[in-house]
Amino acid sequence: MSSLSIDDPDAALYTIGQVAEMLDVRIAFLRRLDAQGVVVPKRSAGGQRRYSRREIDRVAEAAALVAEGVSLAGVRQVLALRDRVEVLEGDLAAARGEREPRTDQDRPQDRPA
Repeated sequence: MSSLSIDDPDAALYTIGQVAEMLDVRIAFLRRLDAQGVVVPKRSAGGQRRYSRREIDRVAEAAALVAEGVSLAGVRQVLALRDRVEVLEGDLAAARGEREPRTDQDRPQDRPA
């Protein structure tokens, strides 16, 4: 049995043609995103681009930004910033999870002077 799961959002399952059809974008647009480093899909053993669902979501975001007039360089920066925010949010959640909540015994007590 293969270790590739269709439920895995990072599984590179979709061809460039399938993605173009799904998102109603041109194949040339997908190639440009790859060449500019905006969305770089994995490659099959034969060198064909294979997109994961996560990469398809990024292509959709990129297409929406381009439709709003953002350059590919700008799209790359926006996506990089979103990635950074996700990492920081994960770090923050992990830090909050590691810290034990304070109990009443840990809180300073009012003491008479």
